[in-house]
Amino acid sequence: MANGALHASEISLGCMRITELDVAEAGALIQTALAEGINFFDHADIYAKGQSEELFAEAVAGEGIGRDKLLLQTKCGIRPGFFDFSKEHILASVEGSLKRLRTDYIDVLLLHRPDTLVEPEEVAEAFDQLHKSGKVRHFGVSNQNPMQIELLAKYVKQPLIANQLQLSITNTGMIDAGINVNMKIDRSIDRDGSILDYCRLKDITIQPWSPFQYGFFEGVFLDNPKFPELNAKIDELVEAKGVPNTAIAIAWLLRHPARMQPIVGTTSKARLTDICRASDITLTRPEWYEIYRAAGNKLP
Repeated sequence: MANGALHASEISLGCMRITELDVAEAGALIQTALAEGINFFDHADIYAKGQSEELFAEAVAGEGIGRDKLLLQTKCGIRPGFFDFSKEHILASVEGSLKRLRTDYIDVLLLHRPDTLVEPEEVAEAFDQLHKSGKVRHFGVSNQNPMQIELLAKYVKQPLIANQLQLSITNTGMIDAGINVNMKIDRSIDRDGSILDYCRLKDITIQPWSPFQYGFFEGVFLDNPKFPELNAKIDELVEAKGVPNTAIAIAWLLRHPARMQPIVGTTSKARLTDICRASDITLTRPEWYEIYRAAGNKLP
């Protein structure tokens, strides 16, 4: 990851939908991930109401995979109808995840979306307790802007090493604002406080979630007739690079010098293998911008 805190794979397997598989299928997926060089697995306490963590642990045990082979990230803070960054909830959530994941420690704990009622002193107390006990080794956030992170950082002693944010070829707000500075157009509106540059300055790894989605879970853009120009450009690069279109989409994120760590949520072994081909190629600067423009973005 960006600050050198962890030797994590550049692609992470998101486990939100792993309960769509049975234990044997989940085990095979995890083994495929490891074979492809993925050692980082993303969870959250709310995924399938905790069942995703449980199934993952059962699959790992069934495959006889050692804990030292895995880096486990989980998230807490989302409750039915509200967000909760209280010390009591953070500690209780971690205890639940540890039990479900059948582990003594979490490698990375993220605060899952902002809680506007956050009392950062309580977060700091929770993080201190978890860190000193060895139950959590590293900490981060999800979907937070620079000032929200700065507020936490004023009180929290541990570095915040990751920020999980929605980003894909068709969801590029954090990129658009930086390209269209000082222009009276929609793309110049900075909706997130220059979070991309901020994370680079602070050595915080951006973890793009839903890297194949457009809108807010509206569907995938690959092979979608709504995006003919984009798919034509991607298909052109598929032919030139000899990799699947999923690999091109992830390679586009990996090409950014922010050294992002995409979270891919596939439950298909074959698709996961295809995605990991992204690590075999590097898009040129012109190719990166060609994809960006093909998604409907105009350069100033």
